[in-house]
Amino acid sequence: MSFCLWITGLPGSGKSAITSELEKLLAESGVEAITLALDRIRKVITPDPRYTDQERELVYRSLVMMAKLLVEHSGKGVIIDATGNRRRFRDLARHLIPEFAEVYVSCPLEVCQERETSRQSREVQADLYRKAKQGRLEGGLPGVSSPYEEPESPEVRVESDMLTPRESARRILGYIKSRWPLYSE
Repeated sequence: MSFCLWITGLPGSGKSAITSELEKLLAESGVEAITLALDRIRKVITPDPRYTDQERELVYRSLVMMAKLLVEHSGKGVIIDATGNRRRFRDLARHLIPEFAEVYVSCPLEVCQERETSRQSREVQADLYRKAKQGRLEGGLPGVSSPYEEPESPEVRVESDMLTPRESARRILGYIKSRWPLYSE
């Protein structure tokens, strides 16, 4: 059975770290999963990202379609690791993918900003929060100069300022096993 999880939260909330730990836990449980990390995919869809609303619409619709096709044809779990700042993006996935769940990585903005300053990834522009505060991101940054619409009823919520990425991933895995018993040990 295939499924799709969208791990959403502010930039710097810990989505990618949690996703990495979840991938390990799923593998240890014998569950094959494919991760769609927007930080990597965006470089292909929009090589010089401007983060405008129009660009985000294109990027997130493309991401949802990729996830839908993978769920339908791969027989594996799909994890979307992406901010998805508007509910409509995540709602589109929920509408198109029957076995869908939303995971909200909750984290105070101040903690996200601090984490962002020490980000090691080369796939993401450096100093996004600083650039957003200076007005140097055309479309703004979710949570600062562009809205981030928190999930209203996520299937899973983890507070990444209180839990380690591994603890968060364990909670998510617990949900997967409860919803899709085929993956139970």
